Amino acid sequence: MTKPVVGLVLAGGGARAAYQVGVLMAVARMLPRHAASPFQVISGTSAGAINAVGLAAGAQHFRRTTAHLVRMWQSVRVQDVYRVDAPYFVKAFLQWGGSLLTGGKLVHTPPSFLDNRPLYHYLARTVQLDGIETAIQSGALRALSLTASCYTTGQSVSFFEGCEQVEPWHRHQRCGQRERLSIEHLMATSAIPLIFPSAHVDGRHYCDGAIRQMAPLSPALHLGAQRLFVISLVNHQEKHAERRQVQQTAAPSLAQIFGHLLDSIFIDSMSADMERLVRVNHTVSLLDEYTRNHGTALRRIEVFNISPSVSLDSIAHRHFDGFPATMRFLLRGAGAMRQHGSALASYLLFHPAYGKELVELGYKDAFARKNEIMNFLSGH
Repeated sequence: MTKPVVGLVLAGGGARAAYQVGVLMAVARMLPRHAASPFQVISGTSAGAINAVGLAAGAQHFRRTTAHLVRMWQSVRVQDVYRVDAPYFVKAFLQWGGSLLTGGKLVHTPPSFLDNRPLYHYLARTVQLDGIETAIQSGALRALSLTASCYTTGQSVSFFEGCEQVEPWHRHQRCGQRERLSIEHLMATSAIPLIFPSAHVDGRHYCDGAIRQMAPLSPALHLGAQRLFVISLVNHQEKHAERRQVQQTAAPSLAQIFGHLLDSIFIDSMSADMERLVRVNHTVSLLDEYTRNHGTALRRIEVFNISPSVSLDSIAHRHFDGFPATMRFLLRGAGAMRQHGSALASYLLFHPAYGKELVELGYKDAFARKNEIMNFLSGH
């Protein structure tokens, strides 16, 4: 019996993506030492796309590749991702003020609040894009996709590299486009609007792939995945408990508002797509007899979903001092130190101590479900 093609879906979430690497390291430890990646299809968005590229490029040596990603997340710092020096912020504030006072005529409006040019240089040093084609040719990888949102067309575009059997696709407001992936594609999929500037790819401007991504599970299925391994970056039980129990009398702080927007971008569409897939699977199970007799385009997709057992917001709150002094000052003024404001910090806190704790949490959560994971990967 041939094993089904397993797709890995890595959503965005800024610094939270370190949790994904912890889960993947645990999976690697469950497999033989020199095993190839169990994920023949990999789909990534935003920070998840950075992990996706790393995994795809090293698909032939899964444990060694996850170890490299762990080292990366346990050493990356805020300064490697965006500028935090005082002169930059002084200039930015003066530019924003001048633009507002002159209506943008004398002083141009800045493209974003933060400058992520350090990220480009960091990725150029650490990401080995050439390994993707090698992995595809060896058979260890079927396809990799990175999703970005196009400002020009309004479409969600999944740029992919894959074997010859994988074909481009077109659906309402989303498409799959075959391209040789580059650092520019990584910058495009991680360009959070307002926070980071847009990225330029093939004559068009793109922003974070989670924007307008109505079906985040779809790219992996188009690339040939028959079952999906999804790593979420939110503790759903805690979120539901917050909605039921927590009362807030004061108006939301700026940090809480931004955190709420980021949660909406990175979490809501994934949750909605998961619910939609559950309903489709239920429909298929009811139509099994009809399907056997008449055939239908619908098919059941098994999904394994793992999410943090602890709130990542609360972990970020404990590591708030990991921000450089300038960012601490700005975030504290925005309300990021309050009970409801730490979500923003959890996305922006690229720091070794925070990354290490998220990796350890992902590792622990995955091993707690070892039997489920092994059964899922084996096709049971």
